[in-house]
Amino acid sequence: METAAHDRIVEQALGWIDAGKGAALATVIRTWGSAPRQAGAQLAISSDAELMGSVSGGCVEGAVAAEALEALEDGACRVLSFGVSDEEAFAVGLACGGEIRVMVEPVGVGRGPDEALIRDLAAARAARRGAVYAVNPETWERRLILSGSGDPLEAEAAAARRADRSGFDESGAVFLGVHNPPLKMAVVGAVHIAQPLMQMARLTGYDPVLIDPREAFGSAARFPGEVISHDWPDEALAALGLDERTAIVTLTHDPKLDDPAIRAALRAPVFYLGCLGSKKTHAKRVDRLKEAGFSEEEIARIHAPVGLDIGAKSPAEIAVSIMAEVTARLRGAS
Repeated sequence: METAAHDRIVEQALGWIDAGKGAALATVIRTWGSAPRQAGAQLAISSDAELMGSVSGGCVEGAVAAEALEALEDGACRVLSFGVSDEEAFAVGLACGGEIRVMVEPVGVGRGPDEALIRDLAAARAARRGAVYAVNPETWERRLILSGSGDPLEAEAAAARRADRSGFDESGAVFLGVHNPPLKMAVVGAVHIAQPLMQMARLTGYDPVLIDPREAFGSAARFPGEVISHDWPDEALAALGLDERTAIVTLTHDPKLDDPAIRAALRAPVFYLGCLGSKKTHAKRVDRLKEAGFSEEEIARIHAPVGLDIGAKSPAEIAVSIMAEVTARLRGAS
C-alpha cells in the first residue's frame, strides 16, 4: 500500500510538473479560533486546476485554487487571509468559525520556490529524513533545514519536528513547515483483530505492515491488498527499519513470535509498543524480559494490555482502542 494520499502533496506537485504542467503549493501558516486545518496543512494545485490536499476542509479551497492559478501566471507569491464564518465552519464539522492565513507559492515560477528545492524536500521525505521547509513570507527567502545542517534555526526546527507541529520561529519571521517521515506500523500476528487494525492504521496515515511467519494465517486471502511479511518478527522488523515514527503492536499471544518483536522494539526508538494479553500474560512476559536482561525502565515502555480501556469486545472495537492509544502516545496526550 502507498502512503496515505493526504501526505503526498509535495510528490503530487512534482508529478504534475513532470507531466508538463504547472504546480503551486498552498500552505496554512497561521490559524486563529476553531480553524478547520492546522498550520502546515497543504493543498497542491495544478495549472489544469487539479487539487490534492486541503487547507480548510472545503471552506476556502476554491478561492485558494483561483489565487494559485493566478500565481502560476504572474509568478507572484501571496499570503491570503480568510475568516471562516460559523455557518461555513458548521458545514465542515466545526462548532464555530475561525481565521486562517494561507501562503501560496508557484513552484519554479517567479518568486516561488526553485523546483530543485522542492525535489530536495521530496528526496528527504523518500529517505525518511525529517525536514523543515523554512520560508520568510516577507522576503520569500527559503531553505531546507535537516538534522546536522548547522542552520541557525536547527534547534527550533528539531523541536518543531519532535512536536510534529509547523509554525513560525521565535522571531515570528520564518515559517517552519514540518515534513516528518510517514508513520509506520508493524502488526505482529495475523489474527482477527489485525484485519480491522490494518485498515484503521492506513486510514489514519500509517504505512502498515503485517508480520506473521505462519503463511496460512498471514495470507492475501485473509488480508487482501495488505503488505505482508512471512519472515520471523525480529528479521522483518530489522528489514522494516525502526525509528521514532514507528509503532509496533503484537497480537499473537505466542512468546515465540511476540517476544522477538518486543525485544527488537525495546532496543529501538519506536514511539509506541503495545502487546495483546491479560495482566497475567503480561506478568509472565515481564519475567521473561527481565531474565533476558531488560531493565524495568525499558519494560515500562510496553503498553499492556494493549489499547485504551473503552470496554471493547469485538475485534473491530479492540482495533479502535489500539488506534486510540497509539494516537494518544503520538500526540502526547495523557
